[in-house]
Amino acid sequence: MFVVSLKTPLTNFCSSFPFFSINPNPILPFRSTTKPLAISAAATPLHLQTPAAAAPLTPAQFRVDILSESLPFIQKFRGKTIVVKYGGAAMKSPSLQASVINDLVLLSCVGLRPILVHGGGPEINHWLSRLNIQAVFRDGLRVTDAETMEIVSMVLVGKVNKTLVSLINKAGATAVGLSGMDGRLLTARPSPKAADLGFVGEVARVDPTILRPLIDNNHIPVITSVAADELGQPYNINADTVAGELAAALGAEKLILLTDVAGILEDKDDPKSLVKEIDIKGVKKMVEDGKVGGGMIPKVNCCVRSLAQGVITASIIDGRVPHSLLLEVLTDEGAGTMITG
Repeated sequence: MFVVSLKTPLTNFCSSFPFFSINPNPILPFRSTTKPLAISAAATPLHLQTPAAAAPLTPAQFRVDILSESLPFIQKFRGKTIVVKYGGAAMKSPSLQASVINDLVLLSCVGLRPILVHGGGPEINHWLSRLNIQAVFRDGLRVTDAETMEIVSMVLVGKVNKTLVSLINKAGATAVGLSGMDGRLLTARPSPKAADLGFVGEVARVDPTILRPLIDNNHIPVITSVAADELGQPYNINADTVAGELAAALGAEKLILLTDVAGILEDKDDPKSLVKEIDIKGVKKMVEDGKVGGGMIPKVNCCVRSLAQGVITASIIDGRVPHSLLLEVLTDEGAGTMITG
C-alpha cells in the first residue's frame, strides 16, 4: 500500500473507473479539506503506479493527467461569466502580466466567459510625472482635478486598455476594449467626497446591453474604470468597485480581485494565516474585530456588495502567484480567499 494525494474533484471524473475505490463526493466550489487517499498498487492505473511497477510519467502524460483533473471544474464553469479585476503587481511585472493574459485566454478556450476590468495607477503616475504634474492622494484615493482627469482618461482608455486588448489578441483570443462611457455601460456620479477628491466618482448605474453580444460571440471584454455622468463629465472610478457592479449586473458566477497580498489573513501580521474560505457573516465580523483593515476593507466591501446582488462567489487572490487565476478557477486549492453568500 502506498499513498497518492488526489484532489477531491478527480473522484467525480474517475468515479466510473473500477480501479478507483474512493467515495465520489466532490464539493464545489468550496475548498478541499480531504486527506490523501490510500490506493492499493494492484488497483492503481499504470500512470499512477510506482517507478518499480511502471515507467515514470512523460511530460505529455503529466499534462494529460492535469487536464483530466480539471474536467469537473471546466464542466461546472463552462458557459458561466467570471469578472476579473486586474491590477497591482500582476500588471507591473511582464511575466505576471503574461500569466494573467494566458490564463484568461485558456479559460475562454475551455468555455468560460471572462471579463477583464482594469485600472492603471502606476502608469498614470508615470505620465503625470513626465508632464510635471504632481500626483496627490487623500485617504488612499487619487485627487483628480480637471487636468489630472484628462491624463487619467488618456492613459487608461488610450494606452493601458488597448495594450491589454493587443496582448489578449496576440495570445489567441479576441478582445474588445471599452470604457464605462462606451454604450452607456456605466453611468457615474460624484463621490460624496468630491469636494476633496475632485472628479472621483461612483457607479450610479450599469447597463450591460453592449456586453451581451460580445460575450455570446466568445469575445473577451476589457473594461477600464472611467465613466461619465448624465452630463458627459468623465470620472475616475475605483476598478474594484466597477468589477463588483459589473459582476452583479451580469449575474456572474465569480468575481475575482487580483491583489498584492495572499488574501484575507486571520492575523494580518502572519502571512501564513490565510483564510481560505469565509461567508459574508464571517468576513463582516473580521472587519468589526479589526482583523481586516486598511486597503483590504474596500475590497471586502466590494465583494460583499456583489454577493448580496446575486454573484455566487467572490475571491480575493494573490496576483503575485503565477497562474493564480487558473489556481482559483480550476483547482480546489485556490489562490487566496473565497467569500460566499
